[in-house]
Amino acid sequence: MNRFLERHRNIIDFALSSLLRRKAKNISLLLVYTLIVFMVASTIFFMQALKREAALVLKEAPDIVVQRMIAGRHDLISVSYGEKIGAIRGVGEVRPRLWGYYYDPVNGVNYTLMAPFSQQPAAGSIIIGSGVARISRLSKGDFMVLRNFDGRPTLLKVERILPYSSELIAADLIIMTESDFRTFFAFPEGHATDLALTVGNRNEFTTIAAKIVQQFPDTRPILKSEILRTYDSVFDWRGGMVVVMLGVAGLSFLIFAWDKATGLSAEERKEIGILKSIGWETADVLLLKSWEGVIISLSAFLSGVILAYCHVFFFSAPLFAHALKGWAVLYPQFRLTPVINAYQLAVLFFLTVVPYSAATIIPSWWTATVDPDAAMRS
Repeated sequence: MNRFLERHRNIIDFALSSLLRRKAKNISLLLVYTLIVFMVASTIFFMQALKREAALVLKEAPDIVVQRMIAGRHDLISVSYGEKIGAIRGVGEVRPRLWGYYYDPVNGVNYTLMAPFSQQPAAGSIIIGSGVARISRLSKGDFMVLRNFDGRPTLLKVERILPYSSELIAADLIIMTESDFRTFFAFPEGHATDLALTVGNRNEFTTIAAKIVQQFPDTRPILKSEILRTYDSVFDWRGGMVVVMLGVAGLSFLIFAWDKATGLSAEERKEIGILKSIGWETADVLLLKSWEGVIISLSAFLSGVILAYCHVFFFSAPLFAHALKGWAVLYPQFRLTPVINAYQLAVLFFLTVVPYSAATIIPSWWTATVDPDAAMRS
């Protein structure tokens, strides 16, 4: 056992000294390798964190949202629909929702206006998201001017600003009373933007949705699971830039690994020939090259993962920010919560470390099996 450990210790020491002798080459190799791992790891961490945030945001979403459709477009729905839908077996609470969009030509952004069922502000006052306050430079007690449906200015007092922790879902939100909302948009009484349903048994979502369509053919029930799938698709679509970067990283790594696999340099072949001539076995040479590959690949892997972690979770992935922002002007500022598991790291390890290790060992084995004199003369 002691001889085995001593052998490995000597080989590791020799591997380190061999790497240091080719310091410039190996440092450049390590930098390229680390960059590739960094890009792949950043992509994996970024996309998984985004999908987790979407799942958390939609955790409190209605089980089913019912919209009325006219000519294939979303239209206002009568509150009477909710009374009849509430009578369907399995449906719990049915709440009409009032919300809409307002374009601010001054800042060039869209706001979401909403009249909630509870925690409404006082009449003539509003509650705004921190994104609205930031882009409009408003504070508590200030007045905000919005133009209503016929273009007349409406003066609304900022009652309070929603906390930073809610910015992901409320950055562009403006909350007002139901009466102010209906007056502002000339919203007809007895109608709502859509209906939010609560269903006790999640296994009945599909059945209840089918009954709603059967009873009201002009409606479209949207399940919470469908909303989650839509958000995943949106993130995948906006992640086009990230996917392109991943493709470039993959292509670069393939070229990099292929270049490594084409053979060793003349200096490395000469070194192997000398080791063989002084009594090293082929297994010892392969072990030496394996340790060289492990040292470089693990150093690049750990460095790339740590840099990717800091890039995504400490600095909010500035390299990928545009992939998430898309066309939005008013964008929430938030820090992603770390989402890393063993499966992600294992996939990343096999995508980056294993190909490089194979590309290192194969040419070393070819050289180690030839005659030492031929290897030193090559």
